[in-house]
Amino acid sequence: MIDVQNEEDTREVPLQKVGVKGVKYPVTVLDKENKTQSTTAVVDLFVNLPHHFKGTHMSRFIEIFHKHHENLTMKHFLEMLEEIRVHLNAQKSYGEMTFPFFMEKKAPVSGQSAIMSYTCKYEGTVSETERQFFVSIQVPVTTVCPCSKAISEYGAHNQRGLVVVKLLYSDFFWIEDVIKMVENCASNGLYSLLKRKDEKYVTEHAYENPRFVEDVVREVYLGLRNFKIEKPFKWFSVECTNAESIHNHDAYAYTEYQE
Repeated sequence: MIDVQNEEDTREVPLQKVGVKGVKYPVTVLDKENKTQSTTAVVDLFVNLPHHFKGTHMSRFIEIFHKHHENLTMKHFLEMLEEIRVHLNAQKSYGEMTFPFFMEKKAPVSGQSAIMSYTCKYEGTVSETERQFFVSIQVPVTTVCPCSKAISEYGAHNQRGLVVVKLLYSDFFWIEDVIKMVENCASNGLYSLLKRKDEKYVTEHAYENPRFVEDVVREVYLGLRNFKIEKPFKWFSVECTNAESIHNHDAYAYTEYQE
């Protein structure tokens, strides 16, 4: 059959990215407690297209991704992108995979368990000479305002925050360990299930650990700098957005580290 994609294009316009976007697919990722977990990802896969090619072969992205979808560890994600690059005769391949990561979390006093969901993203780029891989993790937290606590005769306003860390992969780490570290940097983490005695503990613990949005970002920064892996992160970013409870705006802070 005629292969139109391989026909020559005379317009001399190279394309930096062509491929498939918004692919919803079941995947398997690593889980510290259970070894692996099944989840559902939204995936974007691309390659560059030299100016002399009319198009790429879209079906090959899905064929290769399907081959790897039950083993998408951080390292294996880049191997999947390399296979795409080679099969499509490209100089570069790109991939993003966003997925909910589930953790069973116990309430702090009653010990009752329920499932928490955290949004994660893999982002990879592969060429003949370079491989780059980022992992992003979104961690919802609660924060109590230090200023409100200091100036109020009783109580203090608090709000839910969202911390996002983006890590340049340098050595294997567990997503769960990053989540726990981030939660410890806020006034408190969030839970899916709390009984009354848990709610009492969480409220009082948060009140005794007030955090500005700036405090959270600085504490997470230090936590990542001291994170226990053999090869420390060479680059990362940290951001926190607080959905303010007494203002009609959000509070935000961001920083990044470069070795």
